[in-house]
Formats: sequence, C-alpha cells, structure tokens
Amino acid sequence: MDLPLHEDDLDAEGVIRASAITPLRPDMPAAAVLCWFPEVVEDLGTRSETVTVLRSELGRSPVWRTTGPGGTPVAVLHPGVGAPLAAMFLEHLAALGVRTVVGVGGAGALRHELTLGHAVVLGSALRDEGTSFHYQPPSRTIDADPDGVDAVVRVLDGAGVPHVVGRCWTTDAVFRETPARVARRRDEGCAVVDMEASALVAAARRIGVGYGQVFLAADSLAGPEWEHRGWTRAREARAGLFGLALAAAETWDGSRGPGAGPRDDPADAADGDGDGRRAGGTGTP
Repeated sequence: MDLPLHEDDLDAEGVIRASAITPLRPDMPAAAVLCWFPEVVEDLGTRSETVTVLRSELGRSPVWRTTGPGGTPVAVLHPGVGAPLAAMFLEHLAALGVRTVVGVGGAGALRHELTLGHAVVLGSALRDEGTSFHYQPPSRTIDADPDGVDAVVRVLDGAGVPHVVGRCWTTDAVFRETPARVARRRDEGCAVVDMEASALVAAARRIGVGYGQVFLAADSLAGPEWEHRGWTRAREARAGLFGLALAAAETWDGSRGPGAGPRDDPADAADGDGDGRRAGGTGTP
C-alpha cells in the first residue's frame, strides 16, 4: 500500500520553519526538560521566571527557567498531549537554542511487574503514530539516543532509584489500545505505552538535539481490565522523577562538547533493535 507517510522527501525543509516563529535567544538555556506532569510545571511556574511563551490553539505554553542541582539553568515546558504538538514544541526549543532535552511523564504499564511509580528509561520505541515518519525513514521501531539512555540511567543509579530500560509503544489512539494489540506489543518487547516518545526520538535525531526520556509507570493495561491505579495523584513520585530528569538534562548537556548533537551509534539498526505513556538495578522487563 502506497501510504503518504512513506513519501521520500525527508531531506527537504518544510515551508514553515520553527526558526521563523521562534528565533534564537541568547538567554535560552542549552538544556531543557519536557514535563508531562501539569501540577509539577504549575508549581515550578510560581517560583521561576519565564524565558518565553510558545503559543498554539490551546493557548499559552510558558517556557520556564529553573536551575538543575548543579546550578546550571534549565528550561522546562509542558509539551501538551500527543506526538504532533510535542514534536512541534521540540522544534521550537531547538530554534530557541536548546540542544539537550530529557522528557519525563507517565506511561501505561504493559507488564504486571511494572508497579505504580516504577521508573522506565526509554531505550527504543515502536512507531504506531504518524509524526515520526515525517522525520525519519519508515521502520517499525526506533532506538533512543544511547547517550540519553546513559545520562538518565546514571542519575537514577546515583539516586538509588529502581528502574528498567525498555521499549515504549507510541500510539495516537488511546481508546484503540485493544487487548490484541496490547498482547502483540508485549510480544514485541514493549514495556509501556505512550503518545509521544517515538516522534520525539525521530524529530530530535533529524534536528540535531539530544533526547532522552524516563517514564513513571502509571496506569496499567497489563490485565484484562484497565486499572487507573491513581497515578495522577502520586504527586511525590511525579515530583521526584521530575527532579531526576532535571539533573539528567543538566549533567548530560554539561558533558557534551560545543556544537554536539545526538550520537549516531553504528550498532543501531534501521529497524531499531534497542531496548526500549500518557507521557533493584537496571534491566529489560
């Protein structure tokens, strides 16, 4: 089937460019966190200054300036819900001057052992959305930036936080996560499900931004019935994981040389054989 998503014009620039809307800012932090926890971002906004404001038909999305544990400025933005908006905001951040980004949010658990609050580092993503195909050639899966994986894992290890490195199923349709699809995705190695990860990995690779991500295991699709598990009320766990993402963004950017982009790993296959929603020790569940 000849799908528009497979059209081969990935080398061409778009007619609309983020840089025409949000030009480079000399005061923009080089590191940023995309945080899907609204109460965390709102609280941060009460004690932080605004670098700039991004706008969409949803309204204003402030970009806040905070500092990491080491005292380095880090930008923080809620990237909205869904791959298209998140990728658009990532492009805006890159145009503003950001070069290193860590995402943190909830993800639906596909495996029983991922209890509420367990940390899952994005190792790869299964591309069941449309946005990523506008940034990278067609493939079923895509590997995360290995430097981003390493940066997040180091911070979690240092904090003694149990975690796994896993694959995320990224899908556009929350209400079409059928039992058969859930089972198939588990068979393909997916540990969690979200709505943005594969698009952000693909977009970051194309525009030259380092991108890593950590999920909080949230609601569960591992059993015959969906379980909410009260994940949106797990405020301490959500705030804690945000703090670790902030540290990872700061330390990762600090370790990169001038002009550095995401590392190309020759071991990465086009179909993304690496490890790895809603947005003790390491291993792959």
